[in-house]
Formats: sequence, structure tokens, C-alpha cells
Amino acid sequence: MRGPPRSHGSGEWLRTELGACPDSVVIEPGVLIFHPDRVFLGERVYVGHRAILKGYYKNELRIGAGTWLGQDVFLHSAGGIEIGCEVGIGPRVMILTSAHELPPQPDGSEVPILHRPIQLAKVTLEDGCDIGVGAILLPGVTIGQYAQVGAGAVVTHSVPPRTIVAGNPARPLRSH
Repeated sequence: MRGPPRSHGSGEWLRTELGACPDSVVIEPGVLIFHPDRVFLGERVYVGHRAILKGYYKNELRIGAGTWLGQDVFLHSAGGIEIGCEVGIGPRVMILTSAHELPPQPDGSEVPILHRPIQLAKVTLEDGCDIGVGAILLPGVTIGQYAQVGAGAVVTHSVPPRTIVAGNPARPLRSH
């Protein structure tokens, strides 16, 4: 059994604490950044109001030049997140890079999922792709160059370049 819960911190940050944050970056009020030294923002990145950027001590969150993050975006980079250049990420998108193990325990005991080991897997968004409002990207996926993820989609598998996906789970609609 684990000990009592502990805080992950307030998410308050100073621009100088970030791994990289050029003067051309716009970060709107209310943005929370955890482990700011593991967060690297490229030129002309825009981060919308109330976004949560969760850097992680083991991995990095890297966002390429000209990328736009909508308000209320949640990026959890425990497994690492790499976002290319000129990527659009709509409001309320969630990108997750960790999940609790689900198989039964080796000794057959019942362990609440909350207390099971966590598996990490990097998420990559290649240059020029677009993620629609409220989409959820699960651990280990890659969104290819110029691919588009529809609003509200749940992406469980990688998306090839120039492919449009939508739904839950996300399925290809067409290529362009």
C-alpha cells in the first residue's frame, strides 16, 4: 500500500525556468507548467489560457516552432512528448503518455489498478498535423505529417501522414 498522497506542486513557473522559451513565445494567463526545466518551446509557439503542460523528470516535452496550443490543453509527458513545427492542437485536447498495467499480478493477488505499475510510451506529433477540439491521444501514438485528427476522436493507434481520422476509437476516413 502506498503512503499518503503528496503534492505535485503548484504548477507556478518563471519563464527563465523553462528548458527553452524564446521571446517570441506567447503563454496566456492561467497556464500551469510542471517540471519547467523539462519543457522546451520553439520560436512563435502559442500556449492558450489554462493549458497544463506536465513536464516529467524522466522525459521531456518538446514543442516545435509555430505550433499553436488551444486553451485547456492537457499534455502529460511522463513518457515523453515531441511535437513538430506548425502543429495545431485544439482546445481541450489531452495527450497522455502513461497508463497503469492491467494484467493480473504474477502472484494472482488483486491489486487496485491505481496501485499497479505505470507503463510509459512517447507520443509524437509530426510537422503540420492538426488535432481537433477535445481529441484524446493515448500513449505510444504517432500522428504523421499533415494528418488530421477529428474533434472528439480517441486515438489508440498511430495515424499515417496525410490521413484524416475521426471517432472513438479513431478510424481513417480518407487520405489527402
